[in-house]
Amino acid sequence: MKTAAQLKALLESIDRKSYPAYKETRGSYRFDGYILNIEHVQGDPFASPSKLSIAVDGAFSGFPVECYKEKHRRIALADLLLRAFGQAISEGGRRHAGSGKSGLIIVSRPGQEILERSALVIREKDGQVLVRFEVGVPRHGAGCSV
Repeated sequence: MKTAAQLKALLESIDRKSYPAYKETRGSYRFDGYILNIEHVQGDPFASPSKLSIAVDGAFSGFPVECYKEKHRRIALADLLLRAFGQAISEGGRRHAGSGKSGLIIVSRPGQEILERSALVIREKDGQVLVRFEVGVPRHGAGCSV
């Protein structure tokens, strides 16, 4: 697994290069308290957005064991966190820079039902939170910062 510093260096090295250069970012990167997984990188600005996930260490998230030990509580907490994540990226604005899907951040939007979903899951064993989402990689010169 690579480090956050290695990801930053890689992003700086591919800055101003063509879209296929982003493919080099695929992999897992350890940050303080969480791991960023870049699972699929889009090939051009009009392709399906890149698929990412973040796994937050249970100790780092700080949720009491009582919030996730029982299945119904774990589902409720995951639903709440997914809704909050969706709201946060909506409030951040579309920040759409460039053509195609550049700059988009997308997460599955739950309906009014509280259901078990794959977009955000909490591991019973240790409270690790895993959120899956999509990001439209910025086009050349769109001003991406690390």
